[in-house]
Amino acid sequence: MIDRLADAGIPVDNSCTVLGVSRQGYYRYKRRALSRTALRRQWLTGLIREIHIASRGTYGYRRIHAELTMAMDVQVSSRLVSVLMTQAGIYGLPGPARVKRLRGVVTSDDLVNRKFHRLRPNELWVTDITEHPTREGKVYCAAVLDAFSRRIIGWSIDSRQDTTLVINALDMAIRNRRPGPGGIVHADHGVQFTSWAFGEAIRSAGLMPCFGSVGDGLDNAMMESFWSSMQTELLNRKKWKTRLELSNAIFDYIEIFYNRQRRQSSLGYRTPIEHELLSEKTPQPA
Repeated sequence: MIDRLADAGIPVDNSCTVLGVSRQGYYRYKRRALSRTALRRQWLTGLIREIHIASRGTYGYRRIHAELTMAMDVQVSSRLVSVLMTQAGIYGLPGPARVKRLRGVVTSDDLVNRKFHRLRPNELWVTDITEHPTREGKVYCAAVLDAFSRRIIGWSIDSRQDTTLVINALDMAIRNRRPGPGGIVHADHGVQFTSWAFGEAIRSAGLMPCFGSVGDGLDNAMMESFWSSMQTELLNRKKWKTRLELSNAIFDYIEIFYNRQRRQSSLGYRTPIEHELLSEKTPQPA
């Protein structure tokens, strides 16, 4: 307490008087050697702070615990990580607010039926569009996510949300993955996704188009989860001046942070790329 008051600019003598502590006793306590437990906690707090900074200030105690144990091989409980973070004033970003369930009406065949779990890459891709304002106007981003690893495999950014936007994201995904026939591309009923050009691009790659219910975000919940993370961890954290500034930030978030660094709780706190590399080494069930 006295140390905190001193950091705030209050003289030590005044703090000791108010708290009823002798000045000699305070300095005797300060000169006391730290215990091994206290030293380890200081060391852990330093590591936690470094991980939190590297996560761009987004990680809470669960992901920091995963980084310590899985990447750094540090043996520590998640509860101690939580306690040390609280004591040091280190906090992750709050998660998105829960959305009330809506009951949509299916207008075409849904090949997914909210079952997003897949055992191999390229079995199911989900895609959607988000938007965010800048002082110059809105930026629109379309993305394609592989449900197996939650990796963003294709994306496109523009000042207009038209069919070209979603086709460019799909083309990038096809070039990056070169999928075999039979995979599913799942989207909502936006006019960009229900257009003839987008459907033809899917079928030309040997894939199958798929749509969920109208007005029900849960039918594309995996993609909505990604947008919520990007909103919380990037888009809503500052005011963006230009479209170019925001476009560069989205590129950096997707390609550098999300795909390669951000640990996913649904993947056992591995990153999307780590999950794919591990699957290549693990025999898949027939």
